[in-house]
Amino acid sequence: MQNKLTQLKKNIAASKGAVVAYSGGVDSTFLAWVAHSVLQERVLMVTAVSPLHPSSEHNYAKKLAKQFSFPHQIIKTNELENELFTANSPERCYHCKKALLFRLKAIAAQKGFTDIFDGTNYDDLADYRPGLQAVKELGIKSPLAEVKLTKAEIRALSKQYNLPTWDKPAFACLASRLPYGEQITAEKLARIEQAESFLRALPLKQLRVRCHGKLARIEVAPEEHNKILSNAAEITAYLQKLGFLYVTLDLQGYRTGSMNEVLKDK
Repeated sequence: MQNKLTQLKKNIAASKGAVVAYSGGVDSTFLAWVAHSVLQERVLMVTAVSPLHPSSEHNYAKKLAKQFSFPHQIIKTNELENELFTANSPERCYHCKKALLFRLKAIAAQKGFTDIFDGTNYDDLADYRPGLQAVKELGIKSPLAEVKLTKAEIRALSKQYNLPTWDKPAFACLASRLPYGEQITAEKLARIEQAESFLRALPLKQLRVRCHGKLARIEVAPEEHNKILSNAAEITAYLQKLGFLYVTLDLQGYRTGSMNEVLKDK
């Protein structure tokens, strides 16, 4: 693990300047921290503010950037204006990622930087991630994946170097809560955000509210099922107030990319 970190720093040091796609999550924060320690002022962290991400995530990214004195820029994106994205095909992430990376390339050009870094880790390469095709097409670098750093190793190194994100729950954009083929709208995203914010305050650490039309399918770790059941009446009332008709608990529990299971069936 330490050898991978040493190689990561060497690879980053070879850059003449880089823009880092920075969300405030586990991977991008670790990458930003390493890149800043190596490149200093020759790096810029860029956070996209979007309807796809809760305001709490944006605020957390800004807070961390200030804490670590990262050079930081906020940009606004509106993926809901892109019909290729809102149609919500299995290639949804490709269209989203490609548009964002074009923005980052323009910023890098303005700064005179040669590279764009994204936080893809080695584990991600084995998952269904259409956005990685956009990364490849546009020549974006994934320094963590290049040195084969896994999610567990990134968390361990983050803990070792006192980064507060070391145990931050995994997060994916709110569109990942919708089944492929169901139109993505601002109203649906806001409903999902409010539902998850309510559940997180119970508190619950790792959760998803998958939206199947008027049905909410709650995913939490199996050991937290009792917390959902003991607050069932309150949860049902709140989610129905948001517009859900049926509120269910997924007995399989939380798992990354459960909406992709339909692709495996096909």
